[in-house]
Amino acid sequence: SKGILKYASSGNVRLGGLICNSRNTDKEAELIEALAKRLGTQMIHFVPRDNQVQRAELRRMTVIEYSPQHKQADEYRELARKIAENKMLVVPKPLQMEELEDLLMQYGIIQDDDANVGVAEVG
Repeated sequence: SKGILKYASSGNVRLGGLICNSRNTDKEAELIEALAKRLGTQMIHFVPRDNQVQRAELRRMTVIEYSPQHKQADEYRELARKIAENKMLVVPKPLQMEELEDLLMQYGIIQDDDANVGVAEVG
């Protein structure tokens, strides 16, 4: 979001929203909705995880090429439609790292002690 903010005035850059590419983790859709709200945007689409993606990738094909009638192909068509029709283009409000960590803790993605991993002690 900081990059969009940087070029918003000079390049007319805007954020159209977030896409959640599911990893089948707990509360991921709720987390992305909450993150989108804090950024001042929307979750455009939740793409569910499906093994059909890996089957297509093994053949170096998209899901739509490999299996056009599959429900996952419909998900990508719906995502494309939502992107094309999206009118909500915003300059996002960037989050501080602490705000992001708090959000991740709130949704159980990281634990309290995980937030300090990689942070050097001062003094």
